[in-house]
Amino acid sequence: MRMLKIRLRKNEDRRIKNGHPWVFSNEIERIEGGRDTGIAAELYDAGGGFMGCGYYSPHSLIAFRLLTRNREDIDSVDFYEGRIRASLAHRKGIYPGFSTLRVVYGESDFLPGLVVDKYGDYLSLQILSAGMEKRRDLLVEALQRIFSPVGIIARNDVAVRTLEGLGETVEVLAGDIPEAVEMEENGLRFMVDLRHGQKTGGFLDQKQNHLILRDICRDMAVLDCFCYSGSWAVHAGHFGAASVLGLDISPHAVEMAGRNAALNGVEERVRFEECDAFDRLRSLKYEGKRYGVVVMDPPAFVKSRKNIAEATKGYLTVNRRAMELLEPGGYLITCSCSYHMGREAFREMLVQAARLARCELRLVATCSQAPDHPVLLSFPESEYLKCFVLQSVGS
Repeated sequence: MRMLKIRLRKNEDRRIKNGHPWVFSNEIERIEGGRDTGIAAELYDAGGGFMGCGYYSPHSLIAFRLLTRNREDIDSVDFYEGRIRASLAHRKGIYPGFSTLRVVYGESDFLPGLVVDKYGDYLSLQILSAGMEKRRDLLVEALQRIFSPVGIIARNDVAVRTLEGLGETVEVLAGDIPEAVEMEENGLRFMVDLRHGQKTGGFLDQKQNHLILRDICRDMAVLDCFCYSGSWAVHAGHFGAASVLGLDISPHAVEMAGRNAALNGVEERVRFEECDAFDRLRSLKYEGKRYGVVVMDPPAFVKSRKNIAEATKGYLTVNRRAMELLEPGGYLITCSCSYHMGREAFREMLVQAARLARCELRLVATCSQAPDHPVLLSFPESEYLKCFVLQSVGS
């Protein structure tokens, strides 16, 4: 096995020794061997001490990603089969009997640059790094050994791949992928478009948080902003909301959301509008509408550190407008899936939004992503989802 040798600069090994799996290009002292994209590499500290094996990405700021702290063959299908089986065992312990879940969550499962979601008999994956792209055939073989799926699709239409010198593509890697597949969550059924839907087709990280609605939305009017394919809205309808309005700018998402409401028998109480949520929130206020529950689950506004200020304005605007629509005693469930918007910064933004809305709120709960999206303690980048439950107090 041909292995590149990477030696770190002096004093640049502390983060790796503390468990973080990334080495940045400016932390490397020297490289010995060919520098092919995605090539297997051994990592050494400045004194020549062995630190582990991973792969090298010459086009990326993240020049090395660690897969193992042992000397192992990372170019064998057995290596990836073992890693994926271990990650699956973790999920089975948390979600016994679940047919839809995230099977691999990148660095948190010691498979940096790889995401695999299981939707029943189908697998949808994202290969986000050059090292994993180079090992795509090994990954597909390992997944077929473990799951025997009907189909595997690669949803590699994500901009982060360009940072690795990779193109954005959607490709069926094995079997067949239908127009839509059915998934189950909390006893409800949802149709998912694996070819054209967002992320890997659906969002699996809010399944625990959807259950918040069970205790607060009965007989309430509910507003679901940025509803996508209707997960929050359908859960609200199922848990007894008097009425639910879902808003999304995508006609495809609104059409799918309507199908999902009908699939679960709540279409008489749950309806959807194709619109810009920013504008509709303002018009709902002028119409005098009020809601017992407002859900705010927008896409990631913060794509990088450099646009935090601009994105914070977006969060501030939609949350202020949502707060203005709350009935006394009503609940706001507000989320951010932007890693660069930290939990404390998100909370401070909500304080400012409440002041602008002239609304007094109490913090009822703070939540995160579902445990099949595990957070690696030494890798803070693995924690991205913030979900705050707030209640309007006073008259």
